[in-house]
Amino acid sequence: MNMIARQFLKWVIAFFVAVFSHFAYAQNAAADAEVKAAFDEAKKVMQAGPAEIKMIDQAVLKVPAGQIFIPMPQAGRIMRAMGNSSDPSLLGAIFPEDGNWMIVARYQKSGYIKDDDAKDWNADDLLKSLKEGTEEGNKERVQRGIPEMQLVGWAEKPNYEAATHRLVWSAITKDKQGSSDRQGVNYNTYALGREGYISMNLVTALNDLPQQKAIAKDLLGHLEFTDGKRYNDFNISTDKVAEYGLAALVAGVAAKKLGLFALIFAFFAKFAKLALVAVVGLGALIGKLFGRNKA
Repeated sequence: MNMIARQFLKWVIAFFVAVFSHFAYAQNAAADAEVKAAFDEAKKVMQAGPAEIKMIDQAVLKVPAGQIFIPMPQAGRIMRAMGNSSDPSLLGAIFPEDGNWMIVARYQKSGYIKDDDAKDWNADDLLKSLKEGTEEGNKERVQRGIPEMQLVGWAEKPNYEAATHRLVWSAITKDKQGSSDRQGVNYNTYALGREGYISMNLVTALNDLPQQKAIAKDLLGHLEFTDGKRYNDFNISTDKVAEYGLAALVAGVAAKKLGLFALIFAFFAKFAKLALVAVVGLGALIGKLFGRNKA
């Protein structure tokens, strides 16, 4: 087992031992065994950067040094172990060797998404719709025993680059019943293709966003659709057109996706009680076990 693999295993075990000790619904042998098994499987297949990752038949992602890619189905097992759903759109998860964030990559075969509405959208209207969708999603969270979420506002207003067909936006979230200092961020990046889109969503702490959003944008810039799958390869006579436009990736579809990260953020927020780093609180632990002690 190489050094990165050993450090990865040590980190995830320490991470989940700490987290699960603070969640009553996870304090049982079966849940503990599933978490350890999920990351043990991930350790066997993880790909450390620099590496070129094939994103099914759609694109190639160049993962830089210092980051680790967990493919499917192991990434899906991790998501389920963390209490989130794992749907067919999941492509994998990206972790740092030394840092306090994670990125979840997905591909949605929605069809070709027209981007005409990007030039006319209003950020305030989008935020209102996103808040309404988040409140609606809280009904499902309550049923699943997941803390309700509250959307605080924009960390970065939606920005679409028509030349590259890339969309970026970021919403500040918090536990609805928690204190205001426990704010997290879903930093969402999208690349549009001929048949759908790939999203890479960064989950981190609000205080860390100024530094870490550069990581997400860099990854987005290193994602390239393959020949025949690019946005400009669209054929109006043969290809499917999506039932929604670009604004729906912020105000509609995204409202449901925020729920996928609700429990992850709840995990992260608990680390504040362990006197680690920031809201996410993984920096010190990862630095000690995962990165800074490398040979």
